[in-house]
Amino acid sequence: MSRKIVSISLLTLSSLFFASSGVCQRTAIRPGTRTLMDAHNCYPYGDWWADRINRALSAGTPLAIEQDLSWYTDPKTGKSWSVVAHATPLTGHEPTLQTYFFDRIRPIAERALRENHQAQWPLITLNLDFKDNKPEHIAYIWAVLKHYQAWLTTAPRTANIHDVQPLHLGPILVLTGDSDVQQKVFYDQIPVGGRLLVFGAVHTNTQDPMAAPDVLEPEPADNYRRWWNNPWDVVEQGGQTKAGDWTDTDFARLKSLVHHAHANGLWIRFYTLDGATTPELSCRGWFPSYNFGSVARAKQRWRAAYLAKVDYLASDEYELVSNYLQRLQASSAPSSN
Repeated sequence: MSRKIVSISLLTLSSLFFASSGVCQRTAIRPGTRTLMDAHNCYPYGDWWADRINRALSAGTPLAIEQDLSWYTDPKTGKSWSVVAHATPLTGHEPTLQTYFFDRIRPIAERALRENHQAQWPLITLNLDFKDNKPEHIAYIWAVLKHYQAWLTTAPRTANIHDVQPLHLGPILVLTGDSDVQQKVFYDQIPVGGRLLVFGAVHTNTQDPMAAPDVLEPEPADNYRRWWNNPWDVVEQGGQTKAGDWTDTDFARLKSLVHHAHANGLWIRFYTLDGATTPELSCRGWFPSYNFGSVARAKQRWRAAYLAKVDYLASDEYELVSNYLQRLQASSAPSSN
């Protein structure tokens, strides 16, 4: 059987699954339904850039928000807890996921539950980026998520992880990385029939970023692993700083990756697509390795991601990307006349 026939068969199976698994799967939760701005590194660095979550939310929902999580231990008391932070050393004064993220989005989540307009749920995708894989850290975050379970998109834990269950929609969807240690806490230790509150990424074979999509990611979604996270160098060789002019070949490569993900029942994310000037990088705390060098060059990729139906487009330029995607959506919407 050819690779093309296999791909078509997987896409057909994926479509049948989402079409037959209840009303909630016919909403925006289905892979390929919408392209969301994913607010990369959306947290303060010490006393700097504390406005990032407000910036991300300013364009409205739906959107995705990335939160880096580090494990802090107080040297005096020995007490440990999770903080929202990327850089070390930690001080213990960093915000927590509860105070920085969940308290901030409480009005959005509670209003969504009251109004119960599920067609656009989840309104916010929370992307957890653990900076370590300590089991006690992961268990701590599980306890935090349990506290907010009423807000979350969930699924029943199954005895066989390949028995993929429909999602029960909440206004918030929580995603995490591909770590097997995380799977042990977030899936394996949950009793059969219990609720999954967070969904992991599939593993990626990283030896050759430009390998065929089914070599990079050979497995379909399972009940826990439901998304695929990619650096941009799987699209353009060498990534952002080595990218040349955007070409039809580049677009075909992007579409092939997205098609493969969706055929396998996976959401797909690409990071991080910036188009800032050098002074902007410095004053805003953005990484040069993610930068295409100009807004015009970045917009070519943002538009391509939208046309290819990428699910999550990560960028540090929250407002620009949100506004640009909204304009693209408005221009492609069918006329009411």
